Order: sequence, then structure tokens, then C-alpha cells
Amino acid sequence: LPCFPDFLLIDGLFTLNLPLPQKAIVKGDQKCLSVAAASIVAKVTRDRIMIAYQREYPEYNFARHKGYGTQEHLQAIEKYGRCPLHRRTFRRNDPLTFL
Repeated sequence: LPCFPDFLLIDGLFTLNLPLPQKAIVKGDQKCLSVAAASIVAKVTRDRIMIAYQREYPEYNFARHKGYGTQEHLQAIEKYGRCPLHRRTFRRNDPLTFL
């Protein structure tokens, strides 16, 4: 069965540009149980996606660090450069930070 929300709780400062009633809650994962639960589901889902990307980009070892800014991950970026999965806005991806 399709599930459509009738109200959104956003963990952060800003609401989304969507035609749904919503409320932004700063530190929502600390203040609201449903936001905290959704945060856990999102993290687990993201980690599973990163594990799946291990096959496509084995040199980055995503299965081990899930794309988080570990020393191993930063060294792989320095050695191999960025892959299409790397966010361009993440400051630590700036090549100058490796100098």
C-alpha cells in the first residue's frame, strides 16, 4: 500500500518547498521520538547503500567506513581523487586540506 504523509517533521532549521504542512525542529532527533527513529532508519539505509557501492568503487573501501570522514577514507581520496559519490561541498574533500 502506498503511504503518503499528511504532516512532515523536519530535523533542522528550514522547512521544505513541498505542498504539505510541516514543522522544522532544531535538533529534532533529540526532541521527538519519531524524528529520532527516522534518523536511525535513514542512517542504516545510507550505510547499506555505501556497502553496495563497494563493488563499484573498491579502492575507497566504503564497506568499511561507509563514506564517513575516517583517516582511511581521506587517504583514499588523496590517493585516488574523488569519485562521483563524493560531495563537492564537503570541506575535507578540498585537495588543499591534504597539504
